[in-house]
Amino acid sequence: MRTFNKRVLNPVMLRLAGRKHWYAAVLRHTGRHSGNPYATPVVAERTENGFIIPLPYGTKVDWLQNMLAAGHATIETKGESHEVVDPTIIDADTALPRISRKRGRALRLFGIRRYVQVRDRVTQP
Repeated sequence: MRTFNKRVLNPVMLRLAGRKHWYAAVLRHTGRHSGNPYATPVVAERTENGFIIPLPYGTKVDWLQNMLAAGHATIETKGESHEVVDPTIIDADTALPRISRKRGRALRLFGIRRYVQVRDRVTQP
């Protein structure tokens, strides 16, 4: 399933992800080995000072390893772009109370146990 999503579903999802009325976001990150730019569709739930992203395929996925190595990424969602920093892996008990009840129910149903939390990059005036 993971290979199918990466090769077939993700390219289709990228056409819609990040748009104003679509549930998926685009995570823009840089390859930790190649230095190439990448875009990955993700579900990014807005929090008070950043986002929480579920990790349905675990913590070894390339986009997460790239983001952890760089310490930052860009999330495009709802027609807006957000620079984010400090990716931190958290568990469901920490993540679920901070996201919408509706999305939390779905994520519990799918049994997702790991999430990554990022903070908005604060720019100094």
